Formats: sequence, structure tokens, C-alpha cells
Amino acid sequence: MRSTEVTQSSPIVIVGGGPVGMTAATALSGAGLPVVLVEATPTVQTDWRASTFHPPTLELLAELGVADEMRAEGLAVPRYQFRDRTDGLVAEFDYGLLAGETPFPYRLQLNQQRLVRMLADRLAARPGVTVRFGARAVALRQDRAGVTVRIESDQGPEELHGSFVIGADGARSTVRGLLGVPFEGFTYEQRFVIASTSAELSELLPGIADVNYVADPEEWIFLLRTPESWRAVYPVPAQQSVEEATDPVSIQAHLQGIAANPAGYPIDDFQIYNVHQRVATTFRTGRVVLVGDAAHVNSPLGGVGLNSGIHDAVDVARRIARLQADPDPAADRLDAELDEFDRVRRQVAVEYVQADTKRNTERLMERDPARRAANYAELRATAADPELARAWCRRASLLESVNRFGIGRPPTPVPAL
Repeated sequence: MRSTEVTQSSPIVIVGGGPVGMTAATALSGAGLPVVLVEATPTVQTDWRASTFHPPTLELLAELGVADEMRAEGLAVPRYQFRDRTDGLVAEFDYGLLAGETPFPYRLQLNQQRLVRMLADRLAARPGVTVRFGARAVALRQDRAGVTVRIESDQGPEELHGSFVIGADGARSTVRGLLGVPFEGFTYEQRFVIASTSAELSELLPGIADVNYVADPEEWIFLLRTPESWRAVYPVPAQQSVEEATDPVSIQAHLQGIAANPAGYPIDDFQIYNVHQRVATTFRTGRVVLVGDAAHVNSPLGGVGLNSGIHDAVDVARRIARLQADPDPAADRLDAELDEFDRVRRQVAVEYVQADTKRNTERLMERDPARRAANYAELRATAADPELARAWCRRASLLESVNRFGIGRPPTPVPAL
């Protein structure tokens, strides 16, 4: 798709103020570019569902100046386990094997709203940044002068003109819908419940790690620790109502099924949600791009969805910064940068994020005994070989994809014929 010239005096408009949108705004404003961020909620987002930050993501966030604060508030987890619900430990993987490849050889567990708050605080102090809470994008159009976004808020309708628009507005993206971009894939029949508890699961289940993927043909479990609490993720049947699945009695019964606790489990919080494996058919239409859940959604088993979204945000921010640094970038150069963003980030979403999270989910819910035994044998053999285990951790952490594609790497010129 061809584009007209870039208008440098206009801000970049970001729709969506979650961790991905806030990351994009921080990266762009750090490059000296004006930004307007539009967020539908009246205050900083408080969603706590995602909580894992992998090594290459922490490297990017270190460049944005928040990694030290995150490390101070978070929980560094180098080891994680695959387990069988009946037979216990199957295999353990240690990100410490990546110590020679990254300054962050661990997963950092930190609720995503902590990152949102840190970035929002920084943006509030930066010149050239406007954050509009309680404003919703309802229409957009592109022309030779840029992109115009119509927003609605308590103050009435308003139009914002930007040189680019970044759609970071989640799985139900308004921007993606306005562009008419299909969101291809499927939705799991089961819904997932996530419940947090202050009970000390490591005492009730001796030997578990701080992150555990527990396979079971009837009810798999994902157990992970955050600084505030333990979390349990488990599936609920499609025919079970939301009211039944989220009844405190039901949640208590599920937690007791994980590990008997005579004192009972304090239930600090819970959510129920549909889980999808979907990817937009394109991440770029003209000067409008899609990042994070607006571009791709996946099972949470692997903890890579948020990470990949942050990679999207920094990738496109670097490309826009290069374009805006040119006093008169040619249209074909703009196309080259944004087409490369679309190609690379979509390939990562399909070949890494979608493929690995789908495989992780299938591995935990596998019902066939022979296939389950083969899965366990592969996991054990991989974990027992240091080189195979290192390669596993490299891929699971998205370090492999970053090494392969870079983040915002300039497009390679096509040689003239």
C-alpha cells in the first residue's frame, strides 16, 4: 500500500492506555516526538491479569528507564516447572542458562498495572505528551495530511490530527474494527478463571517453583507467584455459567482441589475470560498500525502475549522516530518501514506467540495417555541437556525471536536489478 508524505508537526495519536500503549508513548516521547494518548477509562488502567516480563522485554524497558523500579517491586523467577497433577514434577527449566546472553536471566513477576502506573507517572512529567482519559475513539480517516481520529468524551466530540495512529486498544480494538481488518483464528470452548490468594501455596505443595504449568486430562492448572499473592488459572466448562464459575464457593472448591488447606483459601480477586488464538490479517493500513492485543491475542500459557505487545510498541516507535527525523522522507521509505513492521511483527506473532502458546495449552490438556507420555519424555530430555534447555529458554522467553528479527531493525534495501 502506497502512502503520502509524513507530516512531522502533528503528534502521534495512540489509542489505548494499557501497558502496550503506555510503552509506545514512552518510547516515542523519549525520542522527542509529540504524543497524544487516548484512553477510554477515566483513570490509569488497573487490570492485573498479565504479570510476566521476560528477559528481552526487560531489556527494552530498561532503555525506557523503568526496569530498576520494576525489579524493586517485582519477583525475579529464574526457574519454572512443568508438572503432572498426579505424579508431580516432569521437568524444570532455568533461565539462569541465559546469563551470558541477557542481563535479566529470569522472568519478572509483576502485575501489569504496576508498569502502567510507572509509565503514566513518567509521561505526566514530559513535555509534548497529552493523555486524554475518559475519551473513546469512534472514527478515523486518512488523507495526504495524516490521520484524523474522532473521539468522544464528557466534553463532547473532538477531532485529533496525527501523523500516525497506533491502535493499542486491546482484543476488542475499535481501531482494528474501523480499519475493517479481519481478526482470524479461533476461540477456545472453555473459559479460563484466574483467582488470586494470599495463602502460601509453596507450603501446601512442597517442591513447586514460583511458576508451574500442571498438566491434567480433566483439569490442568497454571500456578504462579506474584509479589502480592499466588495465582491459579484453570479452565471451566463452556456450559457452566459465569455466575457458577465465579461463585466463591466454586473457586474455593477448585483451590482446595489443588491443595487441601484446612484454614480455607482467602480469595483476593478473580476474573473469568474467554481465550482466543487470533491474529489480524495485517498490522498496518496506511499510517495506522496495530500493536499488542489489537493485533494478536493468545492463550496465557507461556506469558508471552504482553511481552510481544511491548516488542510491537518499541519496534514501531523506533521506525516512526527514524521517519520523523528525516526532514522529507519519501513515501516509499515510509512504506518500507511500516511494511517491515507488519511483516516482522506478524511473523513473530504467528511463528512464536501463537505456535508456542497453542502448543503449551494442548500439552497441559492432552487426554491421550500415549501422547501425554511422549510430551513428558520430550520435556525431560530437553531439560536434562544443557544446550537443549538453553535453546528452550531462549525461545520461551522470546529472546530467540529478538535475536532473529531485532526490534525496529531498519528494512534491508532491495538491490536494484
